[in-house]
Amino acid sequence: MQERVKSPALTLPGAMDAIMALGKTVEDSGVPRATLELSNMRASQINGCSVCVDLHSRVLKKIGEKEERIIAVGAWRDAPYYTDAERAALALTEAATRLNDRTDPVPEDIWEEAARHYSEGALSALVMSIGIINLWNRLNVATRQVSGDWTARYADKLPDKLKRA
Repeated sequence: MQERVKSPALTLPGAMDAIMALGKTVEDSGVPRATLELSNMRASQINGCSVCVDLHSRVLKKIGEKEERIIAVGAWRDAPYYTDAERAALALTEAATRLNDRTDPVPEDIWEEAARHYSEGALSALVMSIGIINLWNRLNVATRQVSGDWTARYADKLPDKLKRA
């Protein structure tokens, strides 16, 4: 596969900085990084974004996630590796990613379960994170961005402070 054009985030002046600033706000929200990355991974699987699936699986490894949690995120409902809070975040991720799959895209039961585990600020961060990853997925898929060695280099540049204690 070959990219159609360079990423719009790189070619449109100010776009990358704006998206990265939103991402930084989410990262500083207090939602566990693993939860955010699992959510990113799941949305990217749904949207068929190979760049983001590759990248976020590498980030999950970098922060110390076990391989089974990374591999099984697509089957999180049936896998025993996730907390109730992570399951609530993943359900919210799926609902907010698949907006056209049902008449009420984010049903009350999904929202209420997420709200049971996350404060209003954390829910805001999760929703923002889901929106950001869906933006990245759409940019990458529409322009046929190609994953590769650069994803490993990006993950390697992440600060070691992200690793679990």
